[in-house]
Amino acid sequence: MFSMAVAAMRRRRFAAAAALVAALLAPAAAAAAAPAAQASVSHSAVASGYGGSRAGNAALNWAERHATGCWYSYGGSSCSPGYDCSGLVMAAFGHGAGIWLPHSTYAMLGNPHLHWIPLSQARRGDLMFYGSGHVEINTVWYHQTFGAHNWGQRTGWITWGPWWYPTAAYRVW
Repeated sequence: MFSMAVAAMRRRRFAAAAALVAALLAPAAAAAAAPAAQASVSHSAVASGYGGSRAGNAALNWAERHATGCWYSYGGSSCSPGYDCSGLVMAAFGHGAGIWLPHSTYAMLGNPHLHWIPLSQARRGDLMFYGSGHVEINTVWYHQTFGAHNWGQRTGWITWGPWWYPTAAYRVW
């Protein structure tokens, strides 16, 4: 059963990668529209080939290397005893990008390092808020985030669903 779930996740990732390649190979008209899509992003936040901020990409890289598979623990901010959602984001941005965010989703929303962006412009490394009480880091995969999800689960990737999807996106720089 586990191998079937892994195979399904790989198929979804392959389809998302194919869509990303198709988007990158789109005609010049799409390339001309790209600067307008990032008009709200300052030049200091311009980043990597994935379109998010350098800080966001560095944070997601750190989280994927150091936090994958750690257990969820309410109030946690390290692999032992575990991470909660904001503790993982705080540690990822602190260790990966040198930007220390508060250990509370409510406090994060008022932090000057976070800059609101439309959900349609969210890129790899951007923060995805589910209401105001849960936060995860966006990935390059279609409708997939990385985070500490809930009790009894390990940190990792999760796909949005009809009852579980982000309501706000923020870029960190």
